[in-house]
Amino acid sequence: MKRRGQGILTLCTILVVLFIWIHSMIPAVYSSQESSAVLVLLMKLFEKLGISAVLTEHIVRKTAHFLEYMLLGILMTGTVTGRKGRGSRSFLGLALLTVPFVDETIQLFVEGRSGQLQDVWLDLAGCCAGVLLWTGARAVILHKKMKG
Repeated sequence: MKRRGQGILTLCTILVVLFIWIHSMIPAVYSSQESSAVLVLLMKLFEKLGISAVLTEHIVRKTAHFLEYMLLGILMTGTVTGRKGRGSRSFLGLALLTVPFVDETIQLFVEGRSGQLQDVWLDLAGCCAGVLLWTGARAVILHKKMKG
C-alpha cells in the first residue's frame, strides 16, 4: 500500500481506539441516554421500512460493541498488513487483544459502569470479523488482479 494510504489507515485506527476508550469514560446515565436515542432512531427507521423488529437498549449496546470492534479489526488489519516485518501479525494479535481489555478496565473506574468479561469476548468476536473481512476482501482483489 502506498505510504499516504498507510498513514490514513493508521490515523483512522488511532481515532477508532480513542473513540472506543472515550466512550468508555462516559458515566452510565449519559451512555444510557445515548443508547436510548439510537434505539428510538432505529425503531423509527424500521417502522418506515415496514420492518417489525424487537429491539432493546441492550441489543443496541451489544451491536455497537461488535460493530465498533469489527471496524477496528478492519482498520488495524489494513494498517498492519501494509507494513513489512516479521512481528506485524504478532503486533496485530496483541493490539486486538489489548484494546478491549483496556476498554473494559476503564469502565471499572467510571460512575455506574462495570467491566464485563462477556463484552471482551464480544469485542474480540468483532475484531475477528473485521480481520476476516479485510483478509477476504484483499484475497478477492488480489485474485481479480491476477486473472485480468
